Amino acid sequence: MDLFNRSNNLLAYDGEALYYGAILSRETAQKYFEQLLENIAWENDKAIIFGKEIITKRKVAWYGEKAFPYRYSKVTKVALPWTKELLELKNLVEEKSGESYNSCLLNLYHSGEEGMAWHSDGETDLKKEGAIASLSFGAERYFSFKHKTSKQSLQILLEKGSLLVMKGSTQSHWLHRLAPTKKVKGARINLTFRTIIEK
Repeated sequence: MDLFNRSNNLLAYDGEALYYGAILSRETAQKYFEQLLENIAWENDKAIIFGKEIITKRKVAWYGEKAFPYRYSKVTKVALPWTKELLELKNLVEEKSGESYNSCLLNLYHSGEEGMAWHSDGETDLKKEGAIASLSFGAERYFSFKHKTSKQSLQILLEKGSLLVMKGSTQSHWLHRLAPTKKVKGARINLTFRTIIEK
Protein backbone atom coordinates (compact mmCIF):
# COMPACT_ATOMS: atom_id res chain seq x y z
CA MET A 1 0.00 0.00 0.00
CA ASP A 2 1.23 3.51 -0.81
CA LEU A 3 1.49 5.04 2.66
CA PHE A 4 0.86 8.56 1.35
CA ASN A 5 -2.11 7.68 -0.83
CA ARG A 6 -5.37 9.16 0.47
CA SER A 7 -7.15 5.95 -0.61
CA ASN A 8 -6.52 4.53 2.88
CA ASN A 9 -8.49 7.39 4.46
CA LEU A 10 -11.35 5.85 6.45
CA LEU A 11 -13.33 9.11 6.51
CA ALA A 12 -15.37 10.17 3.50
CA TYR A 13 -15.18 13.87 4.41
CA ASP A 14 -14.18 16.39 7.11
CA GLY A 15 -10.86 14.87 8.08
CA GLU A 16 -8.28 12.17 7.59
CA ALA A 17 -8.00 8.88 9.48
CA LEU A 18 -5.35 6.86 7.69
CA TYR A 19 -5.18 3.15 8.50
CA TYR A 20 -1.88 1.49 7.63
CA GLY A 21 -2.71 -1.97 8.96
CA ALA A 22 -0.05 -3.94 10.82
CA ILE A 23 3.37 -2.26 10.57
CA LEU A 24 4.97 -4.85 12.87
CA SER A 25 5.00 -8.64 12.62
CA ARG A 26 2.83 -10.45 15.16
CA GLU A 27 5.96 -11.76 16.90
CA THR A 28 7.51 -8.29 17.18
CA ALA A 29 4.20 -6.78 18.30
CA GLN A 30 3.92 -9.41 21.04
CA LYS A 31 7.47 -8.68 22.20
CA TYR A 32 6.69 -4.96 22.50
CA PHE A 33 3.40 -5.72 24.26
CA GLU A 34 5.25 -7.67 26.96
CA GLN A 35 7.96 -5.00 27.33
CA LEU A 36 5.42 -2.18 27.61
CA LEU A 37 3.34 -4.11 30.13
CA GLU A 38 6.45 -4.59 32.28
CA ASN A 39 8.42 -1.35 31.83
CA ILE A 40 5.82 1.45 31.65
CA ALA A 41 4.87 3.39 34.83
CA TRP A 42 1.17 2.55 34.60
CA GLU A 43 -1.34 4.23 36.90
CA ASN A 44 -5.12 4.35 37.08
CA ASP A 45 -6.55 7.27 35.16
CA LYS A 46 -8.42 10.02 36.95
CA ALA A 47 -11.12 12.38 35.70
CA ILE A 48 -13.20 15.10 37.30
CA ILE A 49 -16.85 14.58 36.36
CA PHE A 50 -19.53 16.86 37.83
CA GLY A 51 -17.00 17.93 40.46
CA LYS A 52 -16.24 14.36 41.57
CA GLU A 53 -12.93 12.57 41.05
CA ILE A 54 -13.47 9.30 39.18
CA ILE A 55 -10.79 6.57 39.16
CA THR A 56 -10.89 4.36 36.05
CA LYS A 57 -10.03 0.67 35.78
CA ARG A 58 -8.10 1.52 32.63
CA LYS A 59 -4.50 2.52 33.30
CA VAL A 60 -2.54 5.27 31.57
CA ALA A 61 0.95 6.74 31.30
CA TRP A 62 2.32 9.95 29.77
CA TYR A 63 5.81 10.21 28.22
CA GLY A 64 7.58 12.88 26.17
CA GLU A 65 10.70 14.73 25.08
CA LYS A 66 10.34 17.15 27.99
CA ALA A 67 8.27 17.21 31.16
CA PHE A 68 5.32 18.45 29.11
CA PRO A 69 2.11 19.00 31.07
CA TYR A 70 -0.98 17.48 29.49
CA ARG A 71 -4.43 18.57 30.66
CA TYR A 72 -7.61 16.63 29.98
CA SER A 73 -10.77 15.89 32.00
CA LYS A 74 -9.59 18.63 34.42
CA VAL A 75 -6.51 16.58 35.35
CA THR A 76 -2.88 17.53 34.59
CA LYS A 77 -0.17 14.96 33.90
CA VAL A 78 3.58 15.64 33.58
CA ALA A 79 5.50 13.64 30.97
CA LEU A 80 8.08 11.05 31.98
CA PRO A 81 11.26 10.67 29.88
CA TRP A 82 11.13 8.31 26.87
CA THR A 83 11.95 4.65 27.43
CA LYS A 84 14.07 2.71 24.91
CA GLU A 85 11.01 0.89 23.54
CA LEU A 86 8.95 4.07 23.19
CA LEU A 87 11.75 5.81 21.27
CA GLU A 88 12.04 2.83 18.91
CA LEU A 89 8.30 2.87 18.28
CA LYS A 90 8.18 6.67 17.92
CA ASN A 91 10.88 6.52 15.23
CA LEU A 92 9.01 3.75 13.39
CA VAL A 93 5.70 5.62 13.50
CA GLU A 94 7.34 8.85 12.30
CA GLU A 95 8.93 6.99 9.39
CA LYS A 96 5.65 5.34 8.37
CA SER A 97 3.39 8.38 8.82
CA GLY A 98 5.73 11.13 7.60
CA GLU A 99 4.84 13.14 10.73
CA SER A 100 6.80 14.04 13.88
CA TYR A 101 5.70 13.66 17.52
CA ASN A 102 7.08 14.84 20.86
CA SER A 103 4.91 12.95 23.35
CA CYS A 104 2.85 9.81 23.89
CA LEU A 105 -0.24 8.96 25.92
CA LEU A 106 -0.46 5.22 26.63
CA ASN A 107 -3.60 3.30 27.60
CA LEU A 108 -3.81 -0.16 29.15
CA TYR A 109 -7.18 -1.93 28.88
CA HIS A 110 -7.13 -5.09 31.01
CA SER A 111 -10.00 -6.72 29.07
CA GLY A 112 -12.70 -5.93 26.55
CA GLU A 113 -14.96 -4.68 29.35
CA GLU A 114 -12.77 -1.55 29.64
CA GLY A 115 -13.15 1.04 26.90
CA MET A 116 -13.32 4.73 26.08
CA ALA A 117 -16.49 6.79 25.60
CA TRP A 118 -17.18 9.03 22.60
CA HIS A 119 -14.76 12.00 22.56
CA SER A 120 -12.43 14.03 20.38
CA ASP A 121 -8.87 15.03 21.20
CA GLY A 122 -9.26 18.81 21.23
CA GLU A 123 -7.15 19.77 24.23
CA THR A 124 -5.51 23.20 23.98
CA ASP A 125 -2.08 21.70 24.71
CA LEU A 126 -2.20 19.79 21.42
CA LYS A 127 -0.95 21.12 18.08
CA LYS A 128 -4.02 22.35 16.19
CA GLU A 129 -4.97 19.84 13.49
CA GLY A 130 -1.75 17.98 14.28
CA ALA A 131 -1.42 14.26 13.64
CA ILE A 132 -2.21 11.72 16.37
CA ALA A 133 -0.74 8.28 15.66
CA SER A 134 -2.37 5.30 17.37
CA LEU A 135 -0.35 2.07 17.65
CA SER A 136 -2.12 -1.05 18.96
CA PHE A 137 -0.76 -4.08 20.84
CA GLY A 138 -2.40 -7.11 22.43
CA ALA A 139 -6.09 -7.87 21.98
CA GLU A 140 -7.67 -6.69 18.74
CA ARG A 141 -10.56 -4.27 19.35
CA TYR A 142 -13.10 -2.36 17.27
CA PHE A 143 -12.51 1.41 17.05
CA SER A 144 -15.41 3.65 16.00
CA PHE A 145 -15.89 7.10 14.48
CA LYS A 146 -19.07 9.23 14.53
CA HIS A 147 -19.52 12.54 12.72
CA LYS A 148 -20.56 15.33 15.10
CA THR A 149 -23.17 16.77 12.71
CA SER A 150 -24.32 14.08 10.28
CA LYS A 151 -24.02 11.28 12.92
CA GLN A 152 -22.58 9.01 10.21
CA SER A 153 -20.53 6.29 11.87
CA LEU A 154 -18.08 3.56 11.01
CA GLN A 155 -15.86 1.10 12.83
CA ILE A 156 -12.62 -0.74 12.12
CA LEU A 157 -10.89 -3.67 13.80
CA LEU A 158 -7.45 -2.52 14.94
CA GLU A 159 -5.01 -5.37 14.39
CA LYS A 160 -2.03 -6.22 16.58
CA GLY A 161 0.89 -3.95 15.67
CA SER A 162 -1.34 -1.72 13.52
CA LEU A 163 -1.09 2.03 12.95
CA LEU A 164 -3.97 4.51 12.65
CA VAL A 165 -3.18 8.21 12.09
CA MET A 166 -5.83 10.89 12.65
CA LYS A 167 -5.00 14.37 11.36
CA GLY A 168 -6.28 17.54 9.72
CA SER A 169 -9.80 18.54 10.77
CA THR A 170 -10.71 15.07 12.12
CA GLN A 171 -10.90 16.13 15.78
CA SER A 172 -13.08 19.14 14.90
CA HIS A 173 -15.69 17.09 13.04
CA TRP A 174 -15.54 13.52 14.35
CA LEU A 175 -15.85 11.74 17.69
CA HIS A 176 -14.15 8.40 18.31
CA ARG A 177 -14.39 5.66 20.90
CA LEU A 178 -13.27 2.18 21.92
CA ALA A 179 -16.53 0.38 22.72
CA PRO A 180 -16.55 -2.09 25.63
CA THR A 181 -17.20 -5.73 24.76
CA LYS A 182 -17.53 -8.90 26.82
CA LYS A 183 -16.29 -10.95 23.86
CA VAL A 184 -12.64 -9.88 24.33
CA LYS A 185 -10.88 -11.30 27.39
CA GLY A 186 -7.27 -10.27 26.69
CA ALA A 187 -5.50 -7.00 27.49
CA ARG A 188 -4.80 -4.24 24.95
CA ILE A 189 -2.13 -1.53 25.01
CA ASN A 190 -2.59 1.55 22.86
CA LEU A 191 0.08 4.19 22.22
CA THR A 192 -1.09 7.58 20.93
CA PHE A 193 1.84 9.67 19.74
CA ARG A 194 1.02 13.38 19.55
CA THR A 195 2.54 16.86 19.50
CA ILE A 196 2.31 19.20 22.49
CA ILE A 197 2.80 22.93 21.87
CA GLU A 198 5.16 24.62 24.32
CA LYS A 199 3.72 27.74 25.92
